[in-house]
Formats: sequence, C-alpha cells, structure tokens
Amino acid sequence: MFVEEVMELVELDTLRDSLVGLPGVDGLSTEQRKRLTIAVELVANPSIIFMDEPTSGLDARTAAIVMRTVRNTVDTGRTVVCTIHQPSIDIFEAFDELLLMKTGGQIIYAGPLGRYSHKLIEYFEAIPGIPKITEGYNPATWMLEISSPSVESRLNLDFVEVYARSPLYQKNQELIKELSIPAPDSNDLYFPTKYSQRFGTQCKACFWKQYWSYWRNPEYNAIRFLMTIVIGLIFGSVFWQKGGKMSKQQDILDILGAIYAAVFFLEATNAIIVQPIVGIERTVFYRERAAGMYSALAYAFAQVSIELIYILAQGLLYSLLLFPMIGFSWHADAFLWFFFFIVISFAYFVLYGMMVIALTPSHHIAIILSSFFYNFWNLFAGFVIARPLIPVWWRWYHWGDPVSWTIYGIVASQLGTKDDLVAIPGAGSLSVKQFLNDNLGFQHGFLGYVALAHLGFVLLFFLVFGYSIKYLNFQKR
Repeated sequence: MFVEEVMELVELDTLRDSLVGLPGVDGLSTEQRKRLTIAVELVANPSIIFMDEPTSGLDARTAAIVMRTVRNTVDTGRTVVCTIHQPSIDIFEAFDELLLMKTGGQIIYAGPLGRYSHKLIEYFEAIPGIPKITEGYNPATWMLEISSPSVESRLNLDFVEVYARSPLYQKNQELIKELSIPAPDSNDLYFPTKYSQRFGTQCKACFWKQYWSYWRNPEYNAIRFLMTIVIGLIFGSVFWQKGGKMSKQQDILDILGAIYAAVFFLEATNAIIVQPIVGIERTVFYRERAAGMYSALAYAFAQVSIELIYILAQGLLYSLLLFPMIGFSWHADAFLWFFFFIVISFAYFVLYGMMVIALTPSHHIAIILSSFFYNFWNLFAGFVIARPLIPVWWRWYHWGDPVSWTIYGIVASQLGTKDDLVAIPGAGSLSVKQFLNDNLGFQHGFLGYVALAHLGFVLLFFLVFGYSIKYLNFQKR
C-alpha cells in the first residue's frame, strides 16, 4: 500500500511496467528517472530528503513536473533540502525557505521566503543602496544580481557581515541552540543491524527485482534461446547420428569435435552477451548499495539465481536438440550426465562472464579480457591437442581449463563404457573404451570427480563475482 501511495505521489503509475534502461539510449527519460530516484528514496519513508540539483538538464516543462513531485513530497510532512541554480519564478516560489551562500560557503541569507518571496525581498531592500525589485521580475535572478561581488565592491559592504548583524541571524542562532538540546529522557539512535531486513529477506527481494528485470527484457533472453535453437539444429544436423557409428578412429574424433564445438561456441557467446546486462544492473546496484538497501552478497545471490533458472531452461532445450540428433544411446544415466554437463558448463561460462565484469570498470574491457582467456580455454580444451600430447610444463593449464573437464565429462559419460571395436590406423583394433583411455586419458569411472570439478569452477566464479561486487567500486563520482 505504501509503495502504491509513493507511485501515485510522484506520478509514476503509467510507468510501472517500464524498464529504466540506459540514459540517452532507451527506457525512461531524464525527467522520469529523476522522479523514479525520488520515489526510491521515499519508499524508505525518510523524514528528510536531500536533492542535488533535481532540475539540472531539464527543460522548463519537465523541470516543473519534477518540482511538482518535490512539492507533493513536502506536502506529506517531509523536509526536502535542494541545491538549485537559476530557477524560474514558479520553481523558486515552490520553496518555503532559502539558504543563500556566496563563494566559500559563507551565508548571505537563511530564512523564510514568504508568499511571492516577499520576506526575502524585504530583507535585501532594507539594505542601503540595494535597488528595489522590478514588478514581475524573477526574485531568484534579482537576488543573485544584487548580491554579486561587483555590487559588494560598489557599495563597499559584505553581505555576510550584514547577515551576521541582522535580527534574522540572532533568531536562527537561538533556534539552533534550542534544537541542539536533546529532550529529557531521550536516547541516541541505535540500529542493531546494518540492514533493515534479514539476509534471507534481502535475497528474496533482490531475486524478485531481478526476476522482473529479466522478464521485462525479452530481447536478451529471446536472443539467447533463439541462438540455442539455431546452433543446436546446426550442430545436430552437421553431426547427424555420429554417436551411434563407432567403427573407426575418425568416428571417435568426430564426436570429440562435435562436443567441443557444441560446448565452446554457444557457451562462450552466452558469457559475452551477459556482460552488458550485468554492467547495467551494476550501475543500479551501486546506488542502492550506497543507500544501504541490501548487502552485496544478497544482490550476487539474486543475480546468479535468476541466471540459473534461464540456464536450466536453455540447457534442457539444447540437450533435447543435440542428444537425439547426434545419436547418443537413450539411457537415463547417459542423458542425465549429458544434461548435467551441458547445464553446468552454461553456468560456469555465464558466471565467468559475470565475474570478469565485476572485476573491470566496463563491459568493453571485460569483453577484451574474456576473449583473451577464451583463446587459452580453446587451446587447452583437449581437442586441438589431446592431454597426453600436451607438454608436461603446460599440462597443469589443461586441468585448470573448465572446458577440458566438460569435454572429458560428456565424452566419458557417452562413450566411456562402449566395448565396440574401432579400427585404428597402423594399430589394428581397440575398443572405444580402451581408445579413450589410452589416447585421450578419458575414464568413465572418473566422472564423479569431473562433476565435482565443475561444481568447484561454478563456486569459484560465484565467490569472486560476489566479493568483487562487494569490495570493488568503479563509479567515477
């Protein structure tokens, strides 16, 4: 109910299903963003709100809309403090009180404006040598003109000293002294926790925010699922029924190539396209973290959780396309292993993309850095050069390459128990299982450790993402 009241107060009802978007690109206009910013702060129900130039960058009409929102906020009993430059008459007279300072932060005037700014005008017109304001002239413009350094020099006076000797100054000092004395039996403010809600509640709120953010951004997810279908159909048709034809060495290498291409091509694309999305979300997170709305880890859990839901759906779609088209045996354990490795590889690629964006100032730098490491993932994946043939001093990187573990897991789970004989040029015949063990180092009995390695990569990338989001801040102001 309170949120609905705030929406109505700042006139955002018509925008309730809109995405904020990027400034100057899509989403809300500058004026709508300012009203949204005010609304976000109002939801915390503060007694006082500080606004830094709420009308800057706006034309007269949109500035009036924002100031109407500010005035509506004041009318609810809250105090609003604004910095403002060169306001129009209507905007200036929307304020109740004025704190006017000269260069250096010294006070020239601090007091009420009055109806049509008459109290401000009376104060300055009472100073000897100050010309009276012309009828219909903007009091804000007049006030700045007559208090300028050139006027001070011409009249040989200092407006700061004039204010310090005025009854208004004495009245303000008495008020400050009165308000500085705490009421009897009052206690200092104390908050038992840093955040207003428990960690679980923070995660739930952040999750639903991310859910709606993704749901209202169909371009990102539609393209992701469209690419899944297209690439799945292409690879499935190129490697049509290769999984059921095991008569020579080339057949095994064809399957190895199919798995390598199917894993690396789509999932590296996934990792790249998620980075601009996370980059945009991070700009919102910076503001909300500064406001103390929720912890960084709650945000990280929510961002990863919503991605995992779409990854599960994408992985299932990809598996249902590739598994039968390549021609693997329809056994429950074989399909479940295939589905697991496809989904978990989607997860670590996406988490890697999110981790890199959290470690870098922008998604442009993140894409460059990611592409650099993808080259090494590609080289040491076990397809370009098999693990037994990699020099010993580089073999450690093969074990640190998550793609190599995925290829290991899928090939071993689908072919690691096959006893079909395959013709090996110059070496007679070997069973599929024996060939994989001798030439590629793949063993079906090692699948449990392969699965644990995948979970380790996912956990590692998630932790680096979460703590990078928490401790690194790339804001320029």
